[in-house]
Amino acid sequence: MTEVSAATPTLVEADTSGLKVRSRDGDNLGHIKAFMVDKRSGQSTFAVLSLGGFLGFNKSFYPVPFDVLAYDAAGDDYIVTIDRRVLEGGPSWANNAPEFNQAYADRVSSYYGTAPTQIG
Repeated sequence: MTEVSAATPTLVEADTSGLKVRSRDGDNLGHIKAFMVDKRSGQSTFAVLSLGGFLGFNKSFYPVPFDVLAYDAAGDDYIVTIDRRVLEGGPSWANNAPEFNQAYADRVSSYYGTAPTQIG
């Protein structure tokens, strides 16, 4: 087995089929663009939410730890368990995704008050 070097990203983005995301009040927020999966464990550590926009323009992307999502099997969608205003004030991007390294993962976890996720 080959060791992954410290410079090699250990998270890989796994595109989804656009699973829907709702607020805890039932409002449609958007969809999950991707899961961030740890290459070593195979565990999804973050979900990247795609919110807003029209016809593919002006979308914003919000990485969130899985701790702030709940899966609703009946609706086959995810529910954001925090207030929408907290979500919309969190780390995000519109055009250029940041490098999802340990520092960025720590920033996201810290914002949402979840346990830091060790990547790598």
